[in-house]
Amino acid sequence: MKNSFRLSAGAILAFTGIAKMLSALGDAPILQSQDPLLILEFRHLMLAAGALELVIAGFCLLNKSQAVAMILVAWLATNLLIYRLGLRWLGWHLPCSCLGNLTDVLHISPQTADTAMKIILAYLLIGSYATLFWLWRHKRMAASSLASRSASSPAPGAASL
Repeated sequence: MKNSFRLSAGAILAFTGIAKMLSALGDAPILQSQDPLLILEFRHLMLAAGALELVIAGFCLLNKSQAVAMILVAWLATNLLIYRLGLRWLGWHLPCSCLGNLTDVLHISPQTADTAMKIILAYLLIGSYATLFWLWRHKRMAASSLASRSASSPAPGAASL
């Protein structure tokens, strides 16, 4: 159960990473446009974001360290939130093309895909930070329990009365 969020985040990031990479290889006119916030061509932004998502998906799916995976997911999700807020601040109100041409293949509207990606972003943000908090609290409680056990037991070799 404790790894279920890590594995689901990995699967989500693998899916969105592959979708971005495949879309970046397409011929949609928006790929030639510049991103208003990062001043990069959308094609390059999609390739970079897709590659990053695939790397983090690999950490989630293949790495045994839950903490490392959750730190990476939290970092990515926080950056995606900041990116979306930056676009909003600039007045960009078009749906996110996060899934690129995949929306056409799946026969869903860009607005529906944008809403789904907002829900996924919330899931990744809340889940990663909640898991990190749980890991921190669990480690803290284990350390506290160990300290109280060692304080209450006599030192090795001590004579008992």
